[in-house]
Amino acid sequence: MSSSPLLEIHDLHVHYPVGRTTPFAPASVLKAVDGVDLRLAPGETLGLVGESGCGKTTLGRALVKLVQPTTGQLRFRGQDITRLQGRELLAYRKRVQMIFQDPAGSLNPRLTAGASIAEPLRLHRLTRTANARRERVAELLRSVGLDPDHAQRYPHEFSGGQRQRIGLARALAVEPELIVCDEPVSALDVSVQAHVINLLADLQRARGLSFLFIAHDLAVVAHLCQRVAVMYLGRILESGPTSAVLGTPRHPYTLALRSAVPQVRPKERQQRMPLPGEPPSPLDPPSGCAFHPRCPIGEDRCQRERPAFRSIGPGHQVACHAVE
Repeated sequence: MSSSPLLEIHDLHVHYPVGRTTPFAPASVLKAVDGVDLRLAPGETLGLVGESGCGKTTLGRALVKLVQPTTGQLRFRGQDITRLQGRELLAYRKRVQMIFQDPAGSLNPRLTAGASIAEPLRLHRLTRTANARRERVAELLRSVGLDPDHAQRYPHEFSGGQRQRIGLARALAVEPELIVCDEPVSALDVSVQAHVINLLADLQRARGLSFLFIAHDLAVVAHLCQRVAVMYLGRILESGPTSAVLGTPRHPYTLALRSAVPQVRPKERQQRMPLPGEPPSPLDPPSGCAFHPRCPIGEDRCQRERPAFRSIGPGHQVACHAVE
């Protein structure tokens, strides 16, 4: 992989204004993403994990410009793409695509599979004739393991795994460099998950693609991703090589996530580390370390000071005062 990053995220914030709860109450702000720094190399798969509601999907949507960052900077191959508009935004979306969590909801039920895949070809003017589009659609369907004859079927005629493959074919149509995968296998059966994950790995090797892989399943992340970032309440708490972050986690939250993974073989069972309470509201995040209200080793300093990232190994960083 190239040493020059494909994507750089610097101090990214995505905030949403929320209406007043009472006529005299001050307006609130929901901090969905609250100061994220990440880098993604060409040809790399970066896993983004964390509890539901931590901001993973919002971060992914910000990268493909479906939501506008409040502050911070996004750079793609060195170009600042934070405030792109018009033709520049259209050109950027050709380079970065997204696969959505719900394979049924992401497809227009009134369009056939072929028409859905052909839409980006037409929008970006990648084919000159209708025959060329049909040939390209057939090629894309074959590349994701579907019969080209399926182009005439509608989304309701496919299984969940087949619909997700159609979504992948649509993303591949514009030959992107980066694909944001927003929990692409969470709604699928386990056997179907394996097929889709192996397909993503094969496509990455064949095309040199980069993936931001958003997921809950740490086993899937361990299989597919070279690096992992752990997100909590809009912030990254730990990041680094998959073997380091999931093999020898240093942040208490990462330890808790890993301990929650079911183990099939009794000899592999490990002590559970249940977290008390629920994640705090992003409308009113805690001061200092966002995790301190639930942390089993929290101290007074954690309530006052937001921990900075510290390097604890090659490429392995953690934001935790206890690491000292």
